[in-house]
Amino acid sequence: MISKHLNLNLFLIILTSLIVSGCGGKFPGADARKVSPDPKERVKKNLEEGKGFRLNDLGKQKSGTTYEFASSNELWRASLDVIDFMPLTTANYNGGIIVTDWYSENQNAGESIKITIRFLTNEVRSDALNVKVFYKKCETVLDCKITETDGKIKNELTKSILKQATIYKKQSDKKDFQKRPDIED
Repeated sequence: MISKHLNLNLFLIILTSLIVSGCGGKFPGADARKVSPDPKERVKKNLEEGKGFRLNDLGKQKSGTTYEFASSNELWRASLDVIDFMPLTTANYNGGIIVTDWYSENQNAGESIKITIRFLTNEVRSDALNVKVFYKKCETVLDCKITETDGKIKNELTKSILKQATIYKKQSDKKDFQKRPDIED
């Protein structure tokens, strides 16, 4: 009988210590050094980041639309616009990648290109994209050589995408800019 209680107590102690040690004592957002003590600043920051909701906005009709999908991302839209002439193999917004199929402009089956665009950030800036251009040259159907090029096409694509994304960003900023009266500067 004593042995059963001892085993049960030992088991409970081990289980409790595993549970407590698994927590690690850290909770998300619990670092006071990273959170402002001023509630107005916290509210302003959360609203800018799109976190939370407001009870006083529930009954109101919203003017305009808030997009939570790919068409609101300027880089994504610009990339699709710039390579719209090419057939796509993969366009995964959540994965942040666009892959085209092999494309030949002059119906030359012996030469074609393929483009891969990886999004590293949603911000419109020069290091936001990783563009790769692959060149395929075939002597016969079974004798093809594929190489990655870092030349003129890659630079022109990146520049065109960033230029178009900047235009979209300016249009979006101009259309969506509204000073919220309930947030103080």
